[in-house]
Amino acid sequence: MQTTRRHFLKSCGLLTAGLVTAAVVDPQSPQKPNILYIMSDDHAAHAIGAYGGRLKQLNPTPTLDKLANEGMLLENCFCTNSICSPSRATILTGQYSHVNGVKSLGGKIQRDRQSLPLTLKDAGYQTAAIGKWHLGIQPLAFDYYKVLDGQGKYHNPQFGERKQGQAEKRIADDGYCSDLITDASLKWLKERDKSKPFFLMHHFKAPHGPWDHADRYNDLYADIDIPEPESLYNRDGFGSIATRGHNDELVFAVGSSVGQRNRHRNHLRHAKLKPDGKSSKEITHLAYQDYLKKYLRCVKGVDDNIKRLLEYLDGEGILGDTVIVYTSDQGMMLGEHDYIDKRWMYEESLQMPFIVRYPKSIKAGTRSDAIVNNTDFAPTLLDFGGVNTPKQMQGKSFRKILETGKEPSDWRQATYYRYWLHMAHHHNPAHFGMRTKEYKLIFFYGLSEKGSETQTPPGWELYDMKKDPLEMMNVYGNVEYQDVVKKLKSHLIELRQEVGDNDKDNPAILKVIEEHWEGGEEIAKEISNKSVKYWSCFDKSAEKSKKKKKVK
Repeated sequence: MQTTRRHFLKSCGLLTAGLVTAAVVDPQSPQKPNILYIMSDDHAAHAIGAYGGRLKQLNPTPTLDKLANEGMLLENCFCTNSICSPSRATILTGQYSHVNGVKSLGGKIQRDRQSLPLTLKDAGYQTAAIGKWHLGIQPLAFDYYKVLDGQGKYHNPQFGERKQGQAEKRIADDGYCSDLITDASLKWLKERDKSKPFFLMHHFKAPHGPWDHADRYNDLYADIDIPEPESLYNRDGFGSIATRGHNDELVFAVGSSVGQRNRHRNHLRHAKLKPDGKSSKEITHLAYQDYLKKYLRCVKGVDDNIKRLLEYLDGEGILGDTVIVYTSDQGMMLGEHDYIDKRWMYEESLQMPFIVRYPKSIKAGTRSDAIVNNTDFAPTLLDFGGVNTPKQMQGKSFRKILETGKEPSDWRQATYYRYWLHMAHHHNPAHFGMRTKEYKLIFFYGLSEKGSETQTPPGWELYDMKKDPLEMMNVYGNVEYQDVVKKLKSHLIELRQEVGDNDKDNPAILKVIEEHWEGGEEIAKEISNKSVKYWSCFDKSAEKSKKKKKVK
């Protein structure tokens, strides 16, 4: 097709130096690959069979497992802020949250800062964004978009649709969300300009809460006991004063729970399950089974619809010409440490699945333990499109790692993380930290950027990820790890400087960091005692508010 077009242009006298050469593909040089970027929402890596977690025996993701067998799986891919809008903004801009300005939900990225699609468009790609967006400003930098309103509904959702040069239309579609998003992507793929390579961001809403699965999965896992994590019931060595309080007086308030530990936010209440005189362990088991079955049924809908996309590409004969990426905007706590939701720097929330298939340059069945994070996604996709990383992006392309399985000599050995949204929604204290291949160091400073009165006690946690991958034991205070702590703290300071996160505009937070970088245990105890009074009152106030709503 390209040769025919070249002959046509030449015969018309249009193939002259510098006139249309940018639009013509030299048949002697490799064509730019199509790029299909598939992203789900809250899909934990350990809920994918290829990652080998406890859920593998349930065969939850046969399509994704096949994709991993035909490409490369990244074992140490991490987000820089485990919450929806910030992660999406980071992927779009290649920047950390404090640089792109989206630190929490409700953040926006203006059209001229939607760097990834703009840059690929300039490189000759036809671009589209379909599915969940959740970034305030619509994806105006794309040639085409059809995106959900906000979080979107699972059943009969509404979309905003816009073709290039036209005004946005509001569309209400009947059906199940994952199916409809895939229908829209297949329609766009069939109608695209086939003379150009395409870049499609296909974003599922699933398996984000409230986990409303398609009716066809009602009986999936119905008669199966979903394997439980060891830490669901055993939290003895886990956490710190920052997440448990002094003498555990804050365990009822910090972090959404599976069972009744968090009296205000737990899955038992969310699912409207009744304890009926059951023991605490029986209640937690009941809630966990309900949570995981709903979650995994949504995952099944994702996996089945990815199969539809791959079958289309195969049928068109372009499967081998397409870089296919599968990831999620962050991980998800699936009962580990009795937590649900994300936001935490704990592994199940921090880790992002990342699978890439491109047989032209990526060897099948390969894995890498190189540390990458979501600032690197845009540079890597641009690299496959033949584009250098723009100066404003903070991440680096890991294309060479995907193609060789080897880390460049100057590749990062640690990744930085920060969560700002202090004690909001799911009651997670604000924190930052770093993850290396061997260790994870977390500092909970427990304060909002406004320095609100709802401070939680500052504290440190250190996990030996080689000896204790399930993070069962915080070894920060152990004598044998003090040299490790010293080195990691020094490295953490360097990382904060490197990414430009310095809190210069947050004197209250800087004060906490200074007081608790070394020591400050007595101050933390005082804060814990004050905090428990606030959250006890908050708990009672929330109960009264719910009772009033019921009366109405």
